[in-house]
Amino acid sequence: MRSFHFNGSRIVKTGIAIFLTAIICEWFNWPPVFAVITAIVTIEPTVSDSIKKGIIRFPASAIGSAFAVLFITLFGNSPITYTLAAVATILVCYRLNLHAGLLVATLTAVAMVEVIHSNYLIAFFIRLGTTTIGLLVSTAVNMLVFPPNYRRDIVENIQHISERAGTILERTFQTILYDVQTNSRDELETTKQLTKEIRKTETLIHFQRNESKLYPWVRGKEKELLMAEKQLLFLHNLEYHLGALLNIPERCISWTPAERDRIMHAVTELANDLKHSIDYNPKKHESQLKNVTDLFWDDNKEITTSEERHPSQFPPEFVVLYELITIYNLVDQFYKPSSVKLTPDAKQ
Repeated sequence: MRSFHFNGSRIVKTGIAIFLTAIICEWFNWPPVFAVITAIVTIEPTVSDSIKKGIIRFPASAIGSAFAVLFITLFGNSPITYTLAAVATILVCYRLNLHAGLLVATLTAVAMVEVIHSNYLIAFFIRLGTTTIGLLVSTAVNMLVFPPNYRRDIVENIQHISERAGTILERTFQTILYDVQTNSRDELETTKQLTKEIRKTETLIHFQRNESKLYPWVRGKEKELLMAEKQLLFLHNLEYHLGALLNIPERCISWTPAERDRIMHAVTELANDLKHSIDYNPKKHESQLKNVTDLFWDDNKEITTSEERHPSQFPPEFVVLYELITIYNLVDQFYKPSSVKLTPDAKQ
């Protein structure tokens, strides 16, 4: 649903921008095709990106138009004209670091060859005019129609990532403690998917912050963005420790059935904290952490009192409990009380 919402709003905005651009061009009696092409590619995920790339695309389109006029004058409407106009536009735009406008400029240069037959200088300025119309209309539409607002997506993504992490945590410990058969390849793929979702949410936060220069309501939400970044950092660390658990060699663990159940109970409670943030209980969380920590020290007295300590000598029980305690601490930081509350249903 989140993907459909994003794509749907962008499709609507693109359609409106095309319609308005074509109407304005026809009102000036200018061919709308070049303006429409510019309008289509100028609808960016954020308004600030539309403006930044529009500033680059205008001179790039001017370069493409200039080369089209030049080579039409020299060679007329011929294959060599298409080739030279496209190649020269690409080379110059590349050398001037106008990469964001390279595609529009090249399309403009090639398309102009077909439609220009006389009054080359006038045609050049008309191309600049249509490009300007496409840039202005698409930027205005992007700003005013469904203004980019990724706040809800950010909050929902963080919640979804947290829930998925809880599920992975439970499955991982079921495999470690009770030798539940799972497909290790699927587990690793799920963890990779978790990483992708974290990266995607980081991108959304970047988009949202870019809008702070244009929308006052975004500037007022800077604390929420900082909190979201903090939570993502904790989730990223959580994902790292989950990966470490998945890479523990399958070896015989010496825990008794009672100890396994004790650990699994702590894991289940921790997973529930991740899946149901609204029910998070700090005191209960602290009690479970103490339970696991006590078991950690009791189970590893020989290691902690030994003079010879080498990471390669740590038994799997030590590593598993260490990672579990670390994850407990991460979850505690994730839900640490803050003056900023991130909820998807909060007022914008």
